[in-house]
Amino acid sequence: MTIRNFFLSLLSILAIASCSSTKKAQAPAPENALLWEVSGKGLKDPSYLYGTIHMICSVDYRMSDTIVQAFDHSRQLYLELDMDDPSMAMKTMQLAILKGKTLKDIFKPEDYKRLEAYVKDKLGMPMMMLNMLKPIAITSLISAKSLPCDKMESYEQHFQDMAKARKMDLKGLETLEYQFGVFDKIPDSAQARMIMDMIGDEKKSQAEFQQMVDAYKRRDLNALGSEIGDAPDLAGYEDLLLKDRNANWVPVMEKAMVEMPSFFAVGAGHLPGKDGVIALLRKAGYTVRPVY
Repeated sequence: MTIRNFFLSLLSILAIASCSSTKKAQAPAPENALLWEVSGKGLKDPSYLYGTIHMICSVDYRMSDTIVQAFDHSRQLYLELDMDDPSMAMKTMQLAILKGKTLKDIFKPEDYKRLEAYVKDKLGMPMMMLNMLKPIAITSLISAKSLPCDKMESYEQHFQDMAKARKMDLKGLETLEYQFGVFDKIPDSAQARMIMDMIGDEKKSQAEFQQMVDAYKRRDLNALGSEIGDAPDLAGYEDLLLKDRNANWVPVMEKAMVEMPSFFAVGAGHLPGKDGVIALLRKAGYTVRPVY
């Protein structure tokens, strides 16, 4: 598994957990769209906010001319992470390691045996190679492997390539350390149960993933929040997974938009709701209108 795919899997797990744990509290989006224009509050030029799906099968990937045009009107790109950071591979290796314990200490004996068998059969790896990794790292590996297709695409990677071609700066709204820190605050037992749910019924997981993809292709923000099932093991961590992160991003976005027209690409689950990025930007005084 490549480091890039690991980052995308990590982002996907954060997105899925965020949408699932906030499903009941999520307010309907005022409009349904994935691309939004941000203007007003003294901005000389508009910036753009786009909701991504972090991992998607190639047959379902779409990049419209409207998105490309908005990108071309921007002068810098912000993703959730600065995926162009050359130190990320080393940071990932350091942050993904458990300290003072192993996965065998975290899982119940019977669950550990099931996980060991899954890792051997599905990932083609001996469990001893992964035993020192944090649950979120294992979750990311399983997530990438469980896509119902052989070839995947990444909106983040395409935006990154577009930025390089246009010699645009690429920056991150938060750090890799912060993202790992989110899960460090969630009990290992809850993360272990999440993993067991993932490997317990692959067909169900793939069906739920396809429902999410279908909603994404319809650009239906409300459905993106409701198509994913509840995640009771992560209940109570909504602020960590979604609300706090959105609130942290908005000041970064404000500063960036004053500097120059910016294109922000974040998981679509961060857009709707009273604590979503759209509502927070409007509350801060910006005009945020749907484009596509």
